Amino acid sequence: MLDPQVEEADREKLVSETKSAIEANGSLKHEDNWGIREMAYEIDRKSEADYRWFRFDAERELLGTLDHSLKIADGVMRFRIFKVDPEAPVLPAPPATAVVMAPTGDDDERRGRGRYRED
Repeated sequence: MLDPQVEEADREKLVSETKSAIEANGSLKHEDNWGIREMAYEIDRKSEADYRWFRFDAERELLGTLDHSLKIADGVMRFRIFKVDPEAPVLPAPPATAVVMAPTGDDDERRGRGRYRED
């Protein structure tokens, strides 16, 4: 998850460097750019992030290198490295974002905040 307030050229440079490190020490299987999306919760008072996703095969040494470089890189908000089953299917598209709707009067009534009536 990259900081969308960082210039796009700088974000692309970071992605390119990460991709190069993976390809030099492993095998890149899939890469996806999910774009700027709303996060489930704020990080450093930011509600959006530029989501990038890589699936790769590599030796353990690369994981330490990536962990170190992504921790200190400007513009990286969060990252996770997961071990997955090599036979697991690759996600074809980013997960759908949730649609947040404003509560209606009916919701307020169910919560006990509805209109009062006199009998």
